[in-house]
Order: sequence, then C-alpha cells, then structure tokens
Amino acid sequence: MISNIPWLTIIVLFPILASILIPMLPENGSRIIRWYTLGICILEFLLILYIFYCHFCIDTQSIQLIEKTNWIGSIHFCWVLGIDGLSMGLVLLTGFVTTLATLAAWPVTQNIRLFYFLMLAMYAGQIGLFVSRDLLLFFLMWELELVPIYILLCIWGGKRRLYSATKFILYTAGGSIFLLVGALTMSFYGTGVPSFDIKDLTNRSYPIGLEVLFYIGFLIAYAVKLPIFPFHTWLPDTHGEAHYSTSMLLAGVLLKMGGYGLIRINMELLPNAHSLFASWLMLLGAIQIVYGSLISLSQRNLKRRIAYSSISHMGFVLIGIGSLKTTGLDGAVLQMISHGLIGAALFFLAGTCYDRTRTYSLDQLGGIAIQMPKIFTMFSVFSMASLALPGMSGFVAELLVFLGIVTNESSSFPLKLSIILIGALGVIVTPIYLLSMLRRIFYGYRTSNYLDPYLIDFGPREIFISICLFLPILGIGLYPNIVLSLWNKKVVSILSQYTSLS
Repeated sequence: MISNIPWLTIIVLFPILASILIPMLPENGSRIIRWYTLGICILEFLLILYIFYCHFCIDTQSIQLIEKTNWIGSIHFCWVLGIDGLSMGLVLLTGFVTTLATLAAWPVTQNIRLFYFLMLAMYAGQIGLFVSRDLLLFFLMWELELVPIYILLCIWGGKRRLYSATKFILYTAGGSIFLLVGALTMSFYGTGVPSFDIKDLTNRSYPIGLEVLFYIGFLIAYAVKLPIFPFHTWLPDTHGEAHYSTSMLLAGVLLKMGGYGLIRINMELLPNAHSLFASWLMLLGAIQIVYGSLISLSQRNLKRRIAYSSISHMGFVLIGIGSLKTTGLDGAVLQMISHGLIGAALFFLAGTCYDRTRTYSLDQLGGIAIQMPKIFTMFSVFSMASLALPGMSGFVAELLVFLGIVTNESSSFPLKLSIILIGALGVIVTPIYLLSMLRRIFYGYRTSNYLDPYLIDFGPREIFISICLFLPILGIGLYPNIVLSLWNKKVVSILSQYTSLS
C-alpha cells in the first residue's frame, strides 16, 4: 500500500498547497505565520529524508520512484517524476537550505504573508525541477522560480531593487526562451509522435549540426542561471539588493539549477555535441575562476564581493563537467553541494552584520570583532571553507576537479597545463579577497557611524543556523564519500557513453 504512494508528487505539491493556507491565518498573527511556514519547511524536509532512507537505493544508477500521469494528451505532455543519485543530492540540499533560509527570514516584518507564500512557492519549484523527467515539465519548474524572486526583490530589496529585479527577469526569461525552443524542437524532431519524456529522448540521435544547435541553445539558458561569463551580470545586482534570506536561496539552490541542467540535458541527451564543447567549457571555467576572483577583490560592497566569489566557484563546476572524467564530474557535483552550503552561510552572515551595522559597505565597516566575537568566529570559519581549506568540503571538490583535468586523456597537454595554471591563479587570488574582506569587517578601528546598542552578538536562532550549515561542510570535508557514493554510479553511467566517442 505504502509503495503505491506518489512520494515525489507529494514533496513537489505539498509546499505550494500549504502556502494557500497562509492568507487564512490571523491578520495580526505574524508569529503564527512564521512558525507555520517553518513547520511546513521542516515537514517537507522530513518527507525528503524519509524518501531517501526508506525508498531510495544508492547502489543503482537507474531512475527510481517513477511517477507518470498523462497531463495534456494532445501534445503528449505528461507529469513524469523520477529521482536518481544526482537529483537526490540536490533535493536534499534544497530542503536543507530552504528550511534554514526560512528561519533566517524571521526579522522580516513587511507583508510577511506574501513573503512566506513566495518562499514556499520557490520551494515547490526547486524540488519539482530536480525530480522532473519530462522536458516540458522541467521548463515549467524552471520558470516557476522567476515570479517569486522578482516579487521578493521588488518588495523586500534595497534601494536599487527595481533595477535589479528588472535585470534579473530580463536575463532569466531571455535565457528560458532558448530552453523552451530547444525542448519543443527536440521533442518534435524526427517522429510523428512527439515526446517530452527524457527517457525517450535519451535514445534519440540527431545530425551533428542539429545536435550542436540544441546544445548551444540549452547552454545559453544554463549559462544565465549558473551563471557563466558573460551572462553573469544580473547576479551581483540581484544579490546586492535582495534580502539575505533570498540570497541564501539564490546561492544555495538557484545557481545549482544551471549546473544540474547542463549535466542532465546536455551531457546525457547530447553526448556528441558535449564532447566537442568539453575542452571549451574547461577553458571557460578556468577563466571564470580568475575573472570572478579579481572582480570580487575590487568590490567595496560586502554582498557583491560574495556574489562574485560565487561566480568564481562556479568555474570549478564548468571544469568538472568538461573534464569527461569520473573524478572531475564527481567534483563538479560536489562543488555544487559545497557551494550551496558555503554560499548560503556567507550571505546569511553578511545579512546579520547588516542588521547590526546597517551597511554593506566595506569602507564603512571595521573593528567589530570584539563586540561580536561569535559572528567574527563563524564568518572566519566559513571564509576558510570558501577558500578551500583542507578539512572542508570545498577542498575535496576543487581537488577532484583538478584531478579530473590531470587524468583527462582527450585534451592536449598544453590545454591541460593552461587550464591548471589559470585555475591555480584563481585559487591564489581567492584567499586574498576573502582575508581582505575579513580584515575590513572585523579588524582595524570602528567607525563612529555604529551605535553601540545595536552591536549585539549572535542570538540562539542565528547560532543554530550557522552550526547547521557548518556541520555538513565539515562532515563532507572529513569524509567526502558520505555524499560522493550518492551520485557516483550515476556519474559513471553518464560518462560510459563517452567511451565509444573517444
């Protein structure tokens, strides 16, 4: 009886259905609304954990818990859900980060009914994307993120919120057009019976020229979300103006949608084109690491500095995906998980500093380590994790990515050496901008702009969020196989089709 329960449909629809009840809560019940939303997020995460421990097998690379329902019969559009090791890791990350972001948003007081409704709507869309097994459903879940983030920016953003929100919607909606056109063309090509089912599309072959066009179209869509240079300029503006709980979701989950799509669609469905673009992806990733690091170093806004560091770290994802090696692709997926935790933590800490100092300007910050030792300690710890200190998750991810480059036989030695040297330069610059950030915030002299009554240290809620984010970062860094075993078989399966192409 239990085996017939559509668990994936439940975890996709539960947050959005639960959000419908928020307008029915008491008018003056802000505390009730906060606890209700947090309870829904916790219950959703517990459901995900139940599915993982009781219904998911990590010893297989096949799609599990498949659910298929005919939705729009005239175009053969179906509600198809399924999960494997690759998507399971990102679903767990989504549930974990979203729950903590909801708890981090408790200081929000303006129109909290709408705020938490949008948070739950995003939750549903993110989970839905990672478990979608239908290309058109994948697109719908991809688009479900746009409206909530746009409204969250417009209402709860900073002074330039309308500009950043408009820029966000133009970039992401523009990229989504390529995703929609590619999905429709791929599904209708070469057959009288269209199919959006990813399982059916996996077995199709295309002329190499058409496959390259598909690949480029999808890549543009993912390049906006990941983001990849030069489609990245929306990210610093969005992070700079968004409330820090929204930034936690952007850094922790939204960017990972681009990397996931690049692996799930481009690598699995378009192997011939991906083998042609793989070396270029590695080179672009190496350049992005250096570019993001250097631009981050020049930023005087705390959140924009962290945002550009995210762009730099996503370069490792590109390198790992382009390496066509098990170690490299393992590292790319691990980098998405690791950065999801570290990025969310850094934006949370930046927001807590802003709550106390009322500024993100590094030129106006300084000398607050003595007044806020707990914030100083956690900021230092997560900064060390971001610069890939051994013992932290980022170190293992970046190490695997570099090993993927070294063991890549399909690339020439000069290309591999160039990528390693360029990437190493970015790794060198990373501690410079992170340690400089810490120095500007916590060391030196405190400016006269700060009011002592507001310089209070972490409270229990903030300590809890920080520790919850730190423990998996440390655990993965000390014992990475705890998560690598989750998607390793799927990675091997994806790369097996490239053996015959080499």
